Amino acid sequence: MLRASSFPPPAAADRGGIGLALLSAAASGTLGLWGKLALTLQLSTPALLSWRFGLTSVLLFALGFGRLSLRLRAELLVLSALYAASTVLFFLALTRISAGTAALLVYVAPAFVILYGALAGVRPTRGQGGALLCTLAGLGVVVGLPGAGDGDSAGLLLGGASGALYGGYLYASGRLARTASPLTVTAHVSLVCAATFVVLGGVTAQLAVPHHPAQWGVILAMLLIPTLVALPALSEAVRRIGPARVSLLTTTDPLWAALFALLFLGEDVHLTQVVGGALILAGAAFAQRSPATTAPESSGQP
Repeated sequence: MLRASSFPPPAAADRGGIGLALLSAAASGTLGLWGKLALTLQLSTPALLSWRFGLTSVLLFALGFGRLSLRLRAELLVLSALYAASTVLFFLALTRISAGTAALLVYVAPAFVILYGALAGVRPTRGQGGALLCTLAGLGVVVGLPGAGDGDSAGLLLGGASGALYGGYLYASGRLARTASPLTVTAHVSLVCAATFVVLGGVTAQLAVPHHPAQWGVILAMLLIPTLVALPALSEAVRRIGPARVSLLTTTDPLWAALFALLFLGEDVHLTQVVGGALILAGAAFAQRSPATTAPESSGQP
C-alpha cells in the first residue's frame, strides 16, 4: 500500500504545473529566433519542420516511448492530428492575413478550451471568465488587433480554426494525461507532424537535406528547446493543473518571444508590449486563484 506522503500535496502539484506551463511557453517563445535564423540560412519552413519533428520522433520511438496498446495509440494519433492541423492552418492563415492577427486568433485557444469543457458539463468559473477577458485584452495590445489589411475572410477563418484545433488539442490532452507519459505524447505528435510537413514539402518542392553545419545547428536547437522541452512540459502541466489553466498560462508565449527578440536580436520593446504583457500576466495569475482549479478540469477521471 502506498503511503499518503508518497503523493505531493495539491499546492506542490499546482506550483509544479504552473512552472511547467511557463517553461513550455518560454521554450515555445524561442521559435521566432530559430525561424529567423533558418531564413537567413536559406532553410525552408517545410524542410526545417520536417527534420525537427522527424528526428524527434525517431529518437523517442528508438528510446521505447512508442510502446502502447492499439487503442491508446489511435487516440494519440488523433490528438497529434489536431496539433498538426492547427499548425498547418496557422501557416495558411499567414499567407492571407498579418502575423499579428494570425497569432491573436491562435491564442484565443483558452476560450475554446473553456467552451469544450462547458459542452462536456464542466461549468466555467467567474475567475476563468475574468482571466480570459484580461488575457485576450492583453493579447490584443501585444500582437495587435486586426487592421485594414486583415479583411480576408478566408484568412480569418483559417486563423480561427487554428485556434479552435489547438484548444481541442489542449482539452483532449487533459483526457489522455493519465494514460500516456509526456514523452509518449511528444513522440506521436512529432511523428504526425513530420509526416504532415514531409507531404507539404514534397507538394511545394521545398524539401531539402541540410548541407551546412549551421543549418543542422538550427534544426537541433528546435529539436531540443521548443520540442523536447516545450511539448513534454505542456503535457505534464495539463496533467497536473488541467487544460484551462494551462491554456491561459501559455498565452505568455508572445512575452517570452518579445524578450528573446530583445536579448538576442536587438529588437525594440514598445510601451504597448509592456502594457499588454501586464494584462496577460494578470489574467494568467488570476486564473490560478480560481477556487475551481484545485484539480484538473478534464482529466477523464470520475
